[in-house]
Amino acid sequence: MNPFPYNELKKIILLPTLLVVLCWAIYGVNYAFDLDLYQFGISPRKVDGLIGILVAPILHIELNHILSNSLPLFILSMMLFYFYKPIALPVFFWIYFISGIWLWVGGRNNDITPFYHFGASILIYGFSTFLFFSGVFRKHKQLMVVSAIVVFLYGSLTWGIFPGADSISWEGHLFGALSGILVAYFYKKDGPQKVEYHWKDDDETDIDYMQTEELIQADAPINEGEDIPNSNPFPINYVYHFKEKEKE
Repeated sequence: MNPFPYNELKKIILLPTLLVVLCWAIYGVNYAFDLDLYQFGISPRKVDGLIGILVAPILHIELNHILSNSLPLFILSMMLFYFYKPIALPVFFWIYFISGIWLWVGGRNNDITPFYHFGASILIYGFSTFLFFSGVFRKHKQLMVVSAIVVFLYGSLTWGIFPGADSISWEGHLFGALSGILVAYFYKKDGPQKVEYHWKDDDETDIDYMQTEELIQADAPINEGEDIPNSNPFPINYVYHFKEKEKE
């Protein structure tokens, strides 16, 4: 029996675990010392808001906020690293930074009272749309099952991309979702692919068989009862015999 692949498991859960732990660590520090770290979120079109592109997805200042984000963030990022292992890391960072840049350019802001956008939901929307559309773009049946699972688990996320409560950054959800679709399309030819099967038609099979027979018969004569070396591509081995014509 093969040992359980602990090394593979570590690769799958390492970054998702670190990401969630980092979110909780920052939340704990902010809560303990009352640092108002939300000011490091993305403040659209403000120079001092550029730092938010790097740190906004890991910032949370309310307990309900981080509780609602932690589990889907962990599950979706783990699915990313399990099903798209060869490209998971670049996909992660592309979604992380593209969504942040778009939010900085197109998010709501106010010259009098600046808005700050933060929270892991921007990544949750990016990962969920990537997992859904990547299976669709590849026309890969197994990955389309993953797409269906994502819809089943997080289909309600769709409503979050539309304007709602003022305290919710629907723009972050929208740009996160769009970045996931873009990255899924860009990487559709990388990573796991649909398996294509090619079956030879009858004519091709007959030609191959005839050529094989000709090659075998063209060999030098062999002693009676001697087997031909197993160079035949077919699963059946043929044995040829010959006998000299008796003299009259």
